[in-house]
Amino acid sequence: MDRDASEWVSRITDDVIKLTWGVPALLRGRTHVASGHVLSSGIDERGEVVARIGGEGSRSHDVRVRHDQYGLSSTCSCPIGGGCKHAVAALLAVRDSRAVATTTWESVVSAMMPPATGGGRELGLEFSARGGEEDPNAILLRPLARTAQGWSRNRAAWSDLHSPYPDAGWEPRQLALLQQLLHLQGGHHPAGTATWLVLGELGPLVWPLLRRIEAAGVALLPGEGLRQVALAPEPGRLWMDAETQEDGSLRLTVDGTLGPFPDGGRRFLIGLPAHGVGELAPGGNLRLVQLEETPPEALRSLVPTPMDLRVPAEDVPRFRLLYLPTLAREGLLHTGEDLASLLPAPVLVLTLSHAERQSLRARWTFRYRSDDCSTDVPLDPGAGGASRDRGREEALIRRVAELLDRPALLAADGRLASRVELSGIAAARFATEDVPRLAAAGVVVEGDAVEEWFRRCDEAPRIVVEALETADRDWFDLHVEIRVAGRQVHLADIMMALAAGDDAMLLDDGTWFELTTPRFDRLRQLIEEARALHDPNTDGELRISPYQVGLMADLEELAIEQRHSNRWRQRVRGLLAVAAAVDVAVPDGLRAELRPYQREGLSWLARLWEAGLGGVLADDMGLGKTLQTIALLERARQRGDLDTHPVLVVAPASVVGTWAAEAARFAPELAVTTITATKARRGSRLADEVRGAHVVVTSYTLLRIEAEHYLALRWRGLVLDEAQYVKNPRSRTHQAVRDLQAPVTLVITGTPLENSLGDLWSMFALAAPGLFPHPASFAERYRRPVENDGDTAVLAELRARVRPFMLRRTKAQVVRELPPKIEQVVRVELPPAHRRAYEQRLTRERVRVLGMLDDLGRNKVAIFRALTRLRQLALDPRLVDPEAPPVTSVKIDALVDQLRELAEEGHRALVFSSFTSFLNLVREALVEEGIGHAHLDGRTRNRQERIQEFRDGTDPVFLISLKAGGVGLTLTEADYVFVLDPWWNPAAENQAVDRAHRIGQSRTVHVYRLVAGDTIEEKVLALQQRKRVLFDSVVDTGEFASGAITADDIRDLIE
Repeated sequence: MDRDASEWVSRITDDVIKLTWGVPALLRGRTHVASGHVLSSGIDERGEVVARIGGEGSRSHDVRVRHDQYGLSSTCSCPIGGGCKHAVAALLAVRDSRAVATTTWESVVSAMMPPATGGGRELGLEFSARGGEEDPNAILLRPLARTAQGWSRNRAAWSDLHSPYPDAGWEPRQLALLQQLLHLQGGHHPAGTATWLVLGELGPLVWPLLRRIEAAGVALLPGEGLRQVALAPEPGRLWMDAETQEDGSLRLTVDGTLGPFPDGGRRFLIGLPAHGVGELAPGGNLRLVQLEETPPEALRSLVPTPMDLRVPAEDVPRFRLLYLPTLAREGLLHTGEDLASLLPAPVLVLTLSHAERQSLRARWTFRYRSDDCSTDVPLDPGAGGASRDRGREEALIRRVAELLDRPALLAADGRLASRVELSGIAAARFATEDVPRLAAAGVVVEGDAVEEWFRRCDEAPRIVVEALETADRDWFDLHVEIRVAGRQVHLADIMMALAAGDDAMLLDDGTWFELTTPRFDRLRQLIEEARALHDPNTDGELRISPYQVGLMADLEELAIEQRHSNRWRQRVRGLLAVAAAVDVAVPDGLRAELRPYQREGLSWLARLWEAGLGGVLADDMGLGKTLQTIALLERARQRGDLDTHPVLVVAPASVVGTWAAEAARFAPELAVTTITATKARRGSRLADEVRGAHVVVTSYTLLRIEAEHYLALRWRGLVLDEAQYVKNPRSRTHQAVRDLQAPVTLVITGTPLENSLGDLWSMFALAAPGLFPHPASFAERYRRPVENDGDTAVLAELRARVRPFMLRRTKAQVVRELPPKIEQVVRVELPPAHRRAYEQRLTRERVRVLGMLDDLGRNKVAIFRALTRLRQLALDPRLVDPEAPPVTSVKIDALVDQLRELAEEGHRALVFSSFTSFLNLVREALVEEGIGHAHLDGRTRNRQERIQEFRDGTDPVFLISLKAGGVGLTLTEADYVFVLDPWWNPAAENQAVDRAHRIGQSRTVHVYRLVAGDTIEEKVLALQQRKRVLFDSVVDTGEFASGAITADDIRDLIE
């Protein structure tokens, strides 16, 4: 096939296709190509396009397209037979594929070049100004051809140019441009049928095309009624010119870039809507100008005539307000004056009106003013009215919205709400704070004078605190009176507002005041504390106990006046005496020299005694708490306080004898009676036993058994030694102690807190029952915030509340001459056989315990029994299973080696264990080694004799069970302490260790804690440390942590 025979395809443009087969066929053909319906295409040997085009379903059509001197023609197997969308699709597919295949820079650039000029007959475009009746200003167009005789219509009509095969002799570029002009006629006439084209019907695209036609050399020829045709080179604009006259009026004229109005001629608009202007001078000169944009209807009506408008001086303000801004902003109005000075600026207007009681309505509008004329429009930018300056309006809204940082005044999008109703404190704040601020910012405030309805009070509230007497001598009604601006405000209302998170409060007369001041915040805290600590079983009124003097003192700091009952003042004077650092004389009958801190402790106890108040003496172990208490009792005896009724001392059974011996030693004139058996064994009534005694010493066990007998007697005071033994408030012993009636209760313990803050509550429930009346309230107020949340503020408050009623000194603080205590953890490794036995049991117990943790309350006993078995197994398998094969106990071996060396060096040692059965194994080893030793556990009789035998003897070792010997012993003869198994509670271990490290010890005390590696014992040590931190945080110093054993703790122990 000749290559030139197929080149015709690349020369077929979309315009040629449109002229040949129409626009619909072109569009549909393009769709077929884009949709992939062209199944195959190409050029055969004759240079014709052949293709197969897919149709609906499985149908397809065969197409053939050819080109000759007559133009394009086609055949198709579709019902139309040719000249269809299939023919167009075939032609486009081949043309576009060839274009892609042969694309080079030159082919692309050359395609962009306009057709070359010259080489053909020239075309002209005739303009006629003879309009018809419908449009007398219509401008008509038709093509002409240049001949030897001049311009001729012969073979140059629009129908000739529209033909698929126009005369090949025309100048190509001119022909193409006029064909484009013809295509602009749209649907006014079928293509090529009109003799004339109407300029106005060709749309705004005609103007750039006319300029291209003129540039291509097409002559613009005047037709009927015209002498000359001129086309403006640039688009023009129309506007109105405003000029201020001497009389204050405004002269409005139509002006623009069109130039002066043709003198004696006419000016008319072209197109609908107008896209051009024609100017026809009297001599027939026609000037055509494209309009840059369509002018408004009112302005279009002024175009045909040179008339001007006058705005009278009295109407100028209204013109400036309602029309000038919009016309100027749209560029439709020009003025020789400064435009900004003529445009009125909007202002925000706030209109206030009264709604219901203590409520108001606020409405926002914009106001435009020009001289004496003004108009208000709503905030909605779409609302009509005056000509509006949207930019300035938005700026005003943003500025005011920043001033009004109140959600109630703003819509969801953060803008001003056009209408809003406010009530209560929101209305009061808006009226007294926002309205003046808005007025100062330039907002026009109109309507009701709402500032007169409300008044802000910045004066400090006047708080009066009263403690009023009640029938219960231990409790007083707490009354707090608050006055603001001379008006009394109910405390309940203020507390309700504070609890709801309100930041201010509004009174009935419109007075309002802030609640966010430090004064009200502190009042809220104190009242909440009073309510939290109040016994919920009472009538709901606020009450206070003299033990809550710290709380009352904090309330009085806020008050300007206190009105207390005489009885309250008397109790408080006693408390102030307790807090005062006034020493009392050491009683003459005391056969001991008190150290300075012990004299201080005696003075503190004496002040409590005289005030009729209880307290907790919580000195560190070994600092002589018993001696200080005996000194107090001797002082009371000398003052005659014990003449009528004795003091009851309750202590663990193991130290009852020690108490009697110490009292006899240090205060021989004190008549001390010990109760060591029940009535059935004594054979006498309790009243007969205690008759004539100054001090009665009994055990917690006997008190529980014979509680009714002790309750039947009157006691001058109650001393609870080692009170941690009765820390469980649900135990019968604790209840028996609380039921005893005594003017003064003194709690003596070195460990007021062992496991959790609940222990501390138990101590004060006995010593100062009015301080924290109810355990649930105490847990809510203190225990959970401190233990669970680590709340340092609540911890500080708790310390402040207990400080007047608890005295604690550590050895490091007061006994400088006490020798050091060196503590060491000795880790031992289990031998293989022991390790296997331990791991096997651990695996079994871990599964059981983890399964029970979901219900820790019900399974606690079973869980701790399992943990105890693991602790025993870490010591020796025989403690769990007596029939177990014997294994080497590395702890016993290590202990015996140490004790042998110490005995040879002249040292003496105390050996503690939680398990008496393990101590028995240790005894067997000591006997086998020939090491002398003493032994003390809960089953030991003649306890005091055993203790004294060790102190006076030479045995180097004293084996002691932790519970039997942890309290009430002074064993400073020993300077080594061995703890064979860690106990859950570090305080119990410290109690045991301090049997040796106490006053009277002259040598360094060495403490060894033997721990089996990789066993539950290491986990117990970690748990001890956490409890030790809790103790330090509340009782001593330091940070805080949780003390209660939780399910997570148990998981840590066995995992």
